[in-house]
Amino acid sequence: MNSVPIKLEVQKALRIHIGIFGRRNAGKSSLINRLTGQNLSIVSDIPGTTTDPVEKACELHPIGPVVFIDTAGLDDVGELGRERVARSLSVLSWMDLALLVIDAGGKLLDSDRLLLWKLKAQGTPVVIVLNKSDRARGASEAALRESLHGFGYPIVLVSALKGTGLEELRAAIVKTVEAGWEPDRPLTEGLVPEGRTAILVVPIDFGAPKGRLIPPQVQAIRELMDEGRGCLVVREDHVAQAISEMKVPPAVVITDSQAVKQVAEQVPPEIPLTTFSILMARSKSDLEKLSAGAAELPELRPGDKVLICETCSHNPQGEDIGRVKIPKWLMQKTGGPLDITIAVSKDFPLELKPYRVVIQCGGCMVTRRHMLARLRECESQGVPMTNYGVAISYLQGVLERTLSPFPQALEAWRAERQRRLERGERR
Repeated sequence: MNSVPIKLEVQKALRIHIGIFGRRNAGKSSLINRLTGQNLSIVSDIPGTTTDPVEKACELHPIGPVVFIDTAGLDDVGELGRERVARSLSVLSWMDLALLVIDAGGKLLDSDRLLLWKLKAQGTPVVIVLNKSDRARGASEAALRESLHGFGYPIVLVSALKGTGLEELRAAIVKTVEAGWEPDRPLTEGLVPEGRTAILVVPIDFGAPKGRLIPPQVQAIRELMDEGRGCLVVREDHVAQAISEMKVPPAVVITDSQAVKQVAEQVPPEIPLTTFSILMARSKSDLEKLSAGAAELPELRPGDKVLICETCSHNPQGEDIGRVKIPKWLMQKTGGPLDITIAVSKDFPLELKPYRVVIQCGGCMVTRRHMLARLRECESQGVPMTNYGVAISYLQGVLERTLSPFPQALEAWRAERQRRLERGERR
């Protein structure tokens, strides 16, 4: 394990997430302490020591920044135990890699098989870790390997207690991640040709963090700098002036969603315009599907249930975008009150069918796999999903303008909207 201090500043959402799963006392906590080189998790012979998932950011050479997540035993018992198991399984769908830890001297149980099939169905890369090799007998280990053979996952024999097999495990992790990890799409990819400049519109209002910018704004600036593109950052009331002072018009104007209507009025129609949140939808999720999901918004009527999801747990401000502004704009559009539920951080309801639509934040604090897992769950239950940027652009009357840099997403919105109009009835 290498230590590179500057890389430890990488935000968690850009790190590879590696979850450690298994039965109680399989040695999960000992293993994560060995892998991180720190006493992150409590180690005890008492089953059920780990309760809620525990996260630790570190470096794993040569793949770089990762987050290891230690989870409670999947064979926990009792009412509290079942809650712990549910919490462990709740993180399963958004892991970039799962390590399934099994006692090398034990047997493969039905719960292990169900977990492996669930991971396979989700397309999650897996490495199987046979721990406690120092106490395993040859025959029992061979029988366990044979029972695991059909899953086709790499199997590594280790002893977290003795520290053996760790290099082989790290090598298997690296190989599996490199083969199966899908990184975020760069925010500004394809938007700014060489030699051109982008204007980024950053409102400095009540909700802006004092003395700093929010992650998508910082990420866009850094990407443009890395690509050698020009970048001009202005407030929402200086956009027209900035454009008029440029010898060559900007390749694109990217604005905070909350100012999109004001900015659209200042940007000539021939200059592409979009929002940071729409770029996040393209980077973290599936912009075409989220654009099609927005076609549910015109169908909303007073009393309908709407789920608004924020994947960070910031302290709400007076004019909070998810809790205040979007609900207000939705109710103005529908002409009456809506039944709105706010889900915060990693909470996401298991039962989505009561909701007419799910509106998800940009996801700047979580991984692409996390966002795609939520989208898949909505699709499986037949509930449309969109995101803040797409929804706000629709509510402000500029959605076709802000989707115009992305023709496939624009067509997805138009096609789904037309389909609903032709159907002429509500779900």
